[in-house]
Amino acid sequence: MKIVFDTLEEREEKNFKGGEKSFKVRMHAGNYNKIMKGRLEPGASIGLHMHETNSEIIFILSGVGTMIYDDTKEILHAGDCHYCPMGHSHSFINEGSEDLIFYAVVPEHE
Repeated sequence: MKIVFDTLEEREEKNFKGGEKSFKVRMHAGNYNKIMKGRLEPGASIGLHMHETNSEIIFILSGVGTMIYDDTKEILHAGDCHYCPMGHSHSFINEGSEDLIFYAVVPEHE
């Protein structure tokens, strides 16, 4: 199945999960997975949240982001991948000067 993100409506999620500014997202949602192309403008963030019933895989396309993963801080660049397994928490922050663009896959676990 081909997903063309640029043909999907970009939604603006203000203060997503308690974060700063807005998370802009184009999303395909199925029964068991969400597949997203996300964008955080400079100074925007996704707030700290726990993955209780799912996990998340994030692949950075462009920009630089700071991921707070449990008790660690990771700097992510284009080409990097972050994995947040079920039972763990993370927050994503764009502290850079350009948009942070990434793909994210969130599979639900039974």
